[in-house]
Amino acid sequence: MADIVMTATQVAVIFPAKADINDYIATETITKGQAVYILTTGKIGVADANAAGKQQFRGIALSGGGAGQGVSVLHRGHVFGYTVSGLNANALAYLSDTAGALGDGVGTMTVPVGRIVSLSDNSLTKVLFIDVQWTTTWA
Repeated sequence: MADIVMTATQVAVIFPAKADINDYIATETITKGQAVYILTTGKIGVADANAAGKQQFRGIALSGGGAGQGVSVLHRGHVFGYTVSGLNANALAYLSDTAGALGDGVGTMTVPVGRIVSLSDNSLTKVLFIDVQWTTTWA
């Protein structure tokens, strides 16, 4: 498994009217583009496929912030900012063993986060489609 390269300054929702986005309070410093999980307090933290308790994927941070600050989170939708052009369309993306990162293969725990999809432009630009599995608890 390799981590998918993310460029925080380029992370952006492609079709905002069709996206599922909510705001949360951060419990730690979160960088735009990082994978997050929701704590029992309702706050969010940086997700990690090999850290007990942090193995729950609940979205991608669309903004950054420190502990106690508001962060917008994408739960479902297309997003730019990840280098996925070399991956196959329809391939799954997973939560990585690197805190906050996504991978092209499974980490310590298999936590799917979405798929690589092609846009309808002439180049068939590949992007991530994030789709949180709300009813799944990974253990």
